[in-house]
Amino acid sequence: MANIHQAAQQGFGSEAKTYAKGRPDYPAPLTGWLTTTLGVSPGRQVVDLGAGTGKFTQLLTTTGADIVAVEPIDAMRAELVQRLPDVQALAGTAQAIPLADGSADALVCAQAFHWFATAPALAEIHRVLKPGGRLGLVWNVRDESVDWVAAITAIITPYEGDTPRFHTGAWRLPFAGSGFAEPTLATFSYAHVGSAQEVILDRFLSVSFIAALPADEKAKVAAQLQALIDSHPALRGQTSIAFPYRTEAYCALRKD
Repeated sequence: MANIHQAAQQGFGSEAKTYAKGRPDYPAPLTGWLTTTLGVSPGRQVVDLGAGTGKFTQLLTTTGADIVAVEPIDAMRAELVQRLPDVQALAGTAQAIPLADGSADALVCAQAFHWFATAPALAEIHRVLKPGGRLGLVWNVRDESVDWVAAITAIITPYEGDTPRFHTGAWRLPFAGSGFAEPTLATFSYAHVGSAQEVILDRFLSVSFIAALPADEKAKVAAQLQALIDSHPALRGQTSIAFPYRTEAYCALRKD
């Protein structure tokens, strides 16, 4: 798995269980986007690429489509298999998807495409999709117009380094001259509701470049997050917190 970024390999490998607990799910209206825009429906063959612990895979299973999950990191894939034992889960990367040419009607990457947004990966996705197949890219994006959300970003950003991130927009670059049409966007509002432990501490300690930190540095980040929870008036003493997200869903049509 030489094509996996070190932050993903180390961070997701060590914090797979925290990832499964802390990462948000997806808004219910996204199911309609899957069926109407991506054509995900009973009898269709759908690949969840970079499936992680199966957060998005679980939503895909509600459509009745035939799902194959592809995930390179063993610890993440083990969590997926435990959560969704009826889903076929394969080891593989975006540059080497273990499926035949033209075998999928749709391929989806949720919270993942920025990790492998390269021309070779898009060519491999193109190979696996049928002519006219659709590529779906989904991200839950933090609403940083909320001051305490922006404060969390300020805590974690100094550790980002060269880790590929959605917010840079670099994931768009490989589409120029590729075998795909320009991605089109649909947007949905979503709130991840839970305890501070779940929606803030578990969520951000599972961020790849935070999870990959040495234990003492990770503890410093946890302490800063806890201090924010203890001091901010919107968070202090709250048994339940609604963490605001904007879910961005992109569809790119495979050109024949």
